[in-house]
Amino acid sequence: MVVLVEPAGPLNVGSVARLCANFGIRELRLVAPRCNPDGEEARRMAVHGGALLAAARTFDTLAEALADCRRVLATSGRSEPEPVPVVQADSGLAWLLAAGSEAPAALVFGREDRGLSNDELLQAGRVVRIGTGTDYPSLNLSHAVAVLMHELHGRRLKPSPPARQPEPHPGASAAPTWLEPEQDPAPRADLEATLRDAEALLLDAGFLYPHTAHARMAKVRGLLQRAQVSSEEVALLRGMVRQLRWATRQPAP
Repeated sequence: MVVLVEPAGPLNVGSVARLCANFGIRELRLVAPRCNPDGEEARRMAVHGGALLAAARTFDTLAEALADCRRVLATSGRSEPEPVPVVQADSGLAWLLAAGSEAPAALVFGREDRGLSNDELLQAGRVVRIGTGTDYPSLNLSHAVAVLMHELHGRRLKPSPPARQPEPHPGASAAPTWLEPEQDPAPRADLEATLRDAEALLLDAGFLYPHTAHARMAKVRGLLQRAQVSSEEVALLRGMVRQLRWATRQPAP
């Protein structure tokens, strides 16, 4: 799916809906749009993507829009370091396409005037920058979508090369003819719930203070996003947090 955060231009929204139809993207999600996505300008630009535009779901926050997603690739045009790994478009799109058929994946684009905030980028597993000339690197929103949609479509059409097997150690048994596929990360909603539980516990324990909690938890979120933890790992972390909370509430012996 494609997610647009606070799009301000109805022409851009309509154009993106058309691009989604062009390249076989079945879902468009909008976060707090600053324009009318149902207006005449957006519908005119959508052309045969009108049905997809009409079905676009609107959310108040990016976290809500990504709650059911496992792999999230965000876009950024900033030159400063990002809080999660920055990758080339080809490797980022390959990672996005590696999601299982039952694992929703999202490609996120920011505002036309200032892109995505650090907090929003921390909700992605990878960040991609589109290579442009250095004199004027900023792209129009719909143009950026078009570039990545074209590359994504091209990757879909290419057969995946077989995984390279490691050379067996002399005397070892033959290597298996397959490798375990990369595990999908946990759904965003599960990870965010675990982080909320952890923040509450750490505030109660005095490890965090209200005025610094946001910044310190952003570092924890970045760590877990870089690791792309699985559902089983998130369940383990949440179980640990809940058990610690229970233990801290028990009366002293």
